[in-house]
This record gives sequence, structure tokens and C-alpha cells, in this order.
Amino acid sequence: MTNNVQKIGVIGAGTMGTCITADLLFHDVPCVLVDISEHALVKAKAEIEKVLRFAVTINKDLPKVNAADAMKKVLFTTDIREVADCSYIIENVPENWEYKESVYKQLDDICGEEVCYAANTSCLSITKLGAATKKQEQVIGVHFMNPSYLKNTVEVIKGYHTSDACVAETVNVLKLMNKEAIIVNDYPGFVSNRISHLFMNEAAFVVQDGVADAAQVDAIFKKCYGHKMGPLETADLIGLDTVVHSLDVLYQSYQDSKFRCCPLLRKMVDANLLGRKTGRGFYKYG
Repeated sequence: MTNNVQKIGVIGAGTMGTCITADLLFHDVPCVLVDISEHALVKAKAEIEKVLRFAVTINKDLPKVNAADAMKKVLFTTDIREVADCSYIIENVPENWEYKESVYKQLDDICGEEVCYAANTSCLSITKLGAATKKQEQVIGVHFMNPSYLKNTVEVIKGYHTSDACVAETVNVLKLMNKEAIIVNDYPGFVSNRISHLFMNEAAFVVQDGVADAAQVDAIFKKCYGHKMGPLETADLIGLDTVVHSLDVLYQSYQDSKFRCCPLLRKMVDANLLGRKTGRGFYKYG
């Protein structure tokens, strides 16, 4: 690809697919956003327009764009075959092995031999994802943080077979988005989630055990350690259902009790207290 990106396919119009698409549009990169749900695409379109108009008030370093003009550079579709002419793919489907495996098998039949697949996964092994394709050397992990358009660094994960050419191409795509790549090796959870989920899980245990409430836990991390957000604020932002699922993947992968999910987190998910996405988690929103 060198420095000549033509179009990027983004698979999945959830929270991350939506903000990555907005991020691409901020940097004048044409893209195709694919989801199986028309409703999800309508919601994503409204959110992307909103981000393009207002995110610059939060991050002054973002390029100023005309939202209406930028929106002309993205195709919203339920037909995954529309990514056939894309030069790079970023996959963001839910952290479910069967869903992901199905997507990669479809991409093999649609995309050219030279196209790299970047998996924006939280915990799943990049090597395992690569095994679902016919070209393991062209599968790589790109762990964007939420919201990606406010972050200037991305965790990039090499699978066992990921080629140097795929790494170089990924670094180039991220440079176009004005982002630095920190390249690490592949084990479930990588660096960021393998560590951050321990923080969030243990913080939930602290609340469950009555040692402190959520605000006190987060205040200690922000005021004593200088973190911008506390672990429970972060969990609410990610979504407690996503946190629980990631902890389960980590536990299954390592068979290590340190990843055993806090019962309070499961109880809150059962009660649909998922954080920002439902208006209430460890905190109330809206």
C-alpha cells in the first residue's frame, strides 16, 4: 500500500466501528462501513455526523472538516461484498469466535490476496483469528482505544504468522490517522487488556466487599496515581457486559484464577446496569 491508501473497509458499526469511521473521515480517508443491521447503520451515521461536528471542541488537534462533505466519503451498507475494492480492512464485530470466524471466511472470498485484515479485538488471539483465513500472514491486531479519534496511540499485535509487510502497512495506515503504533506480540489480552481488566475486576471486588464505593476507588486512581479515569469509570465507558466477556475469555485462555470475574459485575450485567450504554452502571448517566 505504501503511502497510497485508496479505501478502508470497516466491519461492524458498533461503538468502535463508528468512532474508527469518524476517525478515518477526520483524516480524509474514504471508507465503507458494514453491519448486518440497518438500525445499527442509521445510528452510526447520526453519531458520526455528530462527532465530525463537535469532537474538535474537545480535541483541538483534530483536523477541521466539513461534516457534510466528509460524510460523502463513507458508504453505509449491509452488504459485506462492498469492501471488495478496499485496500485495508478493520474488523470490529462482537467478541464472539463464531461471528468473527464467519466474517474472516467471507472476507477471504471477497478481498484481494494483498489485503490485510486488522482485528480490533480486546482479548482474542490474533494467531487464532489468522487461522480462520487462507492468509494468516496478513492478519494483525489493532487495538484502538475508545474513542479512537481522541487517542493518538494504538496497540498493534503481531500474530505468530503476521508478516513484516503487514506490520509496515498497518503502521502506515495509522500514520495516515496521525497515530503512533506500539507493536507487541500475541497472547490473549495482549498488554492493555491483560492488565487493565485486572484493575477493573479487582476494583469491583473492592466495592463488593464494602471497602470503598465506586467514587472513592476511582478518586484514589485519579488523585493518587494521576490516571485520567478510574477503573470503574473505565468499565462503565467500555460496557460492563464487554468487561465480563473479556474476563471470561482471559480466564478460559490462561486458566488462571486471577481473571475470575467478580460476582458483582455479573449481577450488574444481569440487571442491565451496563454503564454509559444503558444510562447506569457504577454511576448514573443522562
